[in-house]
Amino acid sequence: MMTGQVVSSYSNGYQPPGMNNTSIENNTTEPITSITGQQYTPIEVATAVTFLVAVFEMIMYVLRLGVFTNLLSETLVNGFTCAAALHVVSSQLKDLFGLNFVKRRGYFAVVLTFYDALLALPSANRVAVSISMGAIVTMVLNNEIFKPWLAKKTKVPFPIELMAVLVGTGVCYGFDFNKKYGLGIVGDIPTGLPPPALPAFSLMPYIAVDSFVIAIVSYTITISMAFIFAQQAHYEVNANQELLALSLSNFLGSFFSSMPVTGSLARSSIQYSVGGVTQVASIISCSLLLGVLLWIGPLFEDLPKCILASIIVVALKSMLVQAKMLKKYWKLSKWDAVVWIVTFLTTFIVSIDIGLLSGIVISLISIFVQGHRPYTCLLGVVPNTDLYLDCKRYKGVQEIDGIKIFHYSGALHFASKAMFKEQLA
Repeated sequence: MMTGQVVSSYSNGYQPPGMNNTSIENNTTEPITSITGQQYTPIEVATAVTFLVAVFEMIMYVLRLGVFTNLLSETLVNGFTCAAALHVVSSQLKDLFGLNFVKRRGYFAVVLTFYDALLALPSANRVAVSISMGAIVTMVLNNEIFKPWLAKKTKVPFPIELMAVLVGTGVCYGFDFNKKYGLGIVGDIPTGLPPPALPAFSLMPYIAVDSFVIAIVSYTITISMAFIFAQQAHYEVNANQELLALSLSNFLGSFFSSMPVTGSLARSSIQYSVGGVTQVASIISCSLLLGVLLWIGPLFEDLPKCILASIIVVALKSMLVQAKMLKKYWKLSKWDAVVWIVTFLTTFIVSIDIGLLSGIVISLISIFVQGHRPYTCLLGVVPNTDLYLDCKRYKGVQEIDGIKIFHYSGALHFASKAMFKEQLA
């Protein structure tokens, strides 16, 4: 979405000053705004953004800036990914129910998309709704009942998603659902790979700031998802290694008409849910994808879009149920709960980049507030023991006559000295 905003701002229609060209659309003329002084196609703008994102991520890798991921607390990542999952769900509503409404962009797009979908629901395509509900129910039953049972018998999982794609494509093609019922299908799938080409270097000074923001957001999304799956599978993530991988991927992709890459919440969830836990899964999926791009793609032109949307929605279940963690965070720490709520609401209601920024800001505020006013107390001894506990918190604890034992659990520095003197007095 962020790359799309840059592409729409700098491609097709921007001329050098003084040319006085006009664009004609719907029999009206409007002046063409000059920004770059040259014309660029959408692909040229996108690849230039990709190249700059690679440069910024490489600089971050060299400077070892992956350490800033320490600011991404568990509560922030949890709230962010849960809200990001709703972004993905909103993008699938049109295909899931066969709806027809204008795609929203910019701030508050997700909320407005749910609103538009609700208004358009009476005109939903009944065939799309039936197929979607059937696919979702089948896959949920497979994941909740059949998959655990099969795991006890064999390590090879049943490829329910692949079966959904094959059956959906075959049925739609055999009964011609697209023409009879207006069911949305994938449509034309071109084959082959784009020829390599140099990015538009002359455009880069104009898009540097946007590319830097995209680099930060794409890396944060990737590392947040990495933390989520690492927590589930019990392994550690090297934050700087992720920067190197993203930088090299974007650098090579910028010569082959690629947009900036990041971790895909929907597809990563699908791969993890079907048992992909090592890089071998990526090698296999990339090999299959290459085969689709070169030869097999046209066979899936009749694949219903509602099948793909159903697979994505089911795969996002684990991300959506993270909302249950809010109760746990509230019990453990009110500040943790506030970080989760602020991150989730701003990400869901406003946008992903604003949500991420607000989450980091509120996390820093919580650290400062809790560090500025740390826990302090007077200690007393438990009779007949060597234990010293908080006199106000524990009953039976006795202060030692003539001695005050002051417990201060924070750091002493210029910002906390006034509070330390106040508490000590």
